[in-house]
Amino acid sequence: MRILHTMIRVGNLQRSIDFYTKVMGMKLMRTSDRPEQKYSLAFVGYGDETTQPVLELTYNYGVDQYDLGAGFGHIAIAVDNAAAACDRIRASGGTVTREAGPVKGGTSVIAFVQDPDGYKIELIERS
Repeated sequence: MRILHTMIRVGNLQRSIDFYTKVMGMKLMRTSDRPEQKYSLAFVGYGDETTQPVLELTYNYGVDQYDLGAGFGHIAIAVDNAAAACDRIRASGGTVTREAGPVKGGTSVIAFVQDPDGYKIELIERS
């Protein structure tokens, strides 16, 4: 078994595609529009879907925002240098909500950014 994808609902599909591809450096894998069911999908990620997990961005027609709720935490992404990733994301128009630094009570270097719909993305520095 392996994780295939994580689905998140987005308020504007193109805005989210732009964020995940242009700001976070992912690739757009594929899209699907289902007018009869009133939704569109986009799959984005860093590698081939046959071997890597991806994000499924779901836009439900006519819904421009969601209550993220208290149950969802964040998406985690490994980076070589968290501070440099924050600088690049900020320069690309992204929002950094926690600057790079050690996790409380530990030594791992992390940072947090936020996508246009308010989802948190943890950047974890890996050497």
